[in-house]
Amino acid sequence: MFETFDSASSAPAARRFALSTTASVAVFGLIAVAAMTAANTVKEVIKEKKVDVVFRPPPPPPPPAAAGGPALSPEQLADLESRCAKLDQLDYFELLGLERTAVPGDIKKAFYKESRVYHPDRFFHLESKALKDQVNELYKRVTEAYYVLRDDTKRKKYLSDIAGPDRAQKLRFTDASESETKAAAKKEQEEQIGTHPKGRQFYTQAQKDLESGNPSAAERNLKMALTYEPANARYKEALAEAQKQTADKSKGDSSFKIR
Repeated sequence: MFETFDSASSAPAARRFALSTTASVAVFGLIAVAAMTAANTVKEVIKEKKVDVVFRPPPPPPPPAAAGGPALSPEQLADLESRCAKLDQLDYFELLGLERTAVPGDIKKAFYKESRVYHPDRFFHLESKALKDQVNELYKRVTEAYYVLRDDTKRKKYLSDIAGPDRAQKLRFTDASESETKAAAKKEQEEQIGTHPKGRQFYTQAQKDLESGNPSAAERNLKMALTYEPANARYKEALAEAQKQTADKSKGDSSFKIR
């Protein structure tokens, strides 16, 4: 029932299997060694011969495109040259492309529009000194125009100047113009109060009396002011108010005494 195992006959087969296994291991070992050798060889090649390609730093970025020429279109460049050529003949409204009836909002928009195009920072890279000077002068004049026209008092004075016979000498708002404007504003304010110095003095004191609750004193001072300017409507109106406050105060004092 049981087969007998013949060790003598199976020995050759076992030896063949052992030899086959040993040969397979040897082959795989040789393949691994060859692979490692090849990898090391590639690394050495890269290290010795390809390092300038693999590790070369990137080239520097190209210069900005704007550096090649002006940041103006041909039309803007022609406009710049034209305006600079007649800069001394333009008033501030013409310089900003505005009507003389322009309001502060329009003046501000016009200035910002010109500033975006002709701000000197846009042209620092230019090699042409003449063009740079043109841009600087135009921007300086545009800023000057905005400074004057945005101020209601200065704009009023400037409009009067350029509408007169001395327009050519009044195109630019100078320090003298500034002084004249302040003097005119002061004179206008004084004329609103009164034309006579003594009348203004009594009127001013009367206003302080009213503010401190002393209408009778205010009444006396206003009557004195009217002796210098009998037709001053402002003095008459203030006197009527002082007399009313005096009367109201007298009524209040009488009712308190009756009680």
